[in-house]
Amino acid sequence: MISSRLILGAFAVFFAVILWSKIRDTAWMLIVIGIIAAYIEIIYSILNLFGFIGADFLLIGSVSLAAILLQSLWIICFIAAFIVMIKRQYHKTNRRRIK
Repeated sequence: MISSRLILGAFAVFFAVILWSKIRDTAWMLIVIGIIAAYIEIIYSILNLFGFIGADFLLIGSVSLAAILLQSLWIICFIAAFIVMIKRQYHKTNRRRIK
């Protein structure tokens, strides 16, 4: 399970970085950042699982602030990318109606 997450995540990050170098679109850049953040979260959780890093700094309740941020960052990036895409489509639709 761990190795499949690492390997598939590495492929996703590799292709995301290739896409990032080709496309400078805001929505796609947010998706690429989200993929990279998800892979960082995978690495963080694996290092935490094996005890290489401690998760006992900056606790909120019994959960590490780093874990909360890393688990939330990628989905926040995806939400922002979808909002950018929706706004773009909304503006295209309104321009057509005005003409």
